[in-house]
Amino acid sequence: MLIAGLDLAAEPKATALSLIDWSSKKARLVQLDLNIEDQLIVDSTREAEKLGIDCALGWPIEFVDFLNRYSQNSFSQIDGDMSWRRRMAYRETDRAVRALTGRWPLSVSTDRLGLTAMRCAGLLSKLAEDGVEIDRSGAGKVVEIYPGASLRLWGFDTLGYRASAAARAALLEQVCEAAPWFEPGDFAELMIESCDAFDAVIANLAARSSSLGLSTAPPSDLLPNASVEGWISLPKTTLAELAN
Repeated sequence: MLIAGLDLAAEPKATALSLIDWSSKKARLVQLDLNIEDQLIVDSTREAEKLGIDCALGWPIEFVDFLNRYSQNSFSQIDGDMSWRRRMAYRETDRAVRALTGRWPLSVSTDRLGLTAMRCAGLLSKLAEDGVEIDRSGAGKVVEIYPGASLRLWGFDTLGYRASAAARAALLEQVCEAAPWFEPGDFAELMIESCDAFDAVIANLAARSSSLGLSTAPPSDLLPNASVEGWISLPKTTLAELAN
């Protein structure tokens, strides 16, 4: 089984893609690329069973509706207070992540993440043209991943790992201790050098969790929202259990 993990950025620079071969008792990192274009992502993940993307796959339904109405000079039902703005800023999955982890994900409506999400929309379009059935709720090949939250739910200290190579080196050592079946091979140095490469691998591990049914999924009443807004899949088990 081949699984892909993608740390997406607004441009190819800082975009990283990982491929892990899970076909044996070991999880072998077989590809880790930086500064990667959309078409190479499509080509490289064609044989992957699951593709975990670290980026919002959609926007809040209420926010999109607000933009549509406002662009037509409709000012009805616009409160403008903070509670209203928070509803516009966050998706249902963001609220679920907040309830589970105590932290808000970045808002795709109001933070710079929106630029990356626009690129992601283009990537999803290219994947669809290549024959991938896109289900933004995570039920299909593509699933939305949050590497930092996944690491914390697995019990790791993520303080400073995005900014410090030393912190990434220590964290990679802890990950390998918790998952002795994981083989980074010659890519370990790149994971330490690049926070984007590191997150691409963590996105892969989280995608593996999703593929095994060991991650959060939208409840039935929120499935219509998740299919439009996207849904962040977070692990519900330990990292060690992903080898099963």
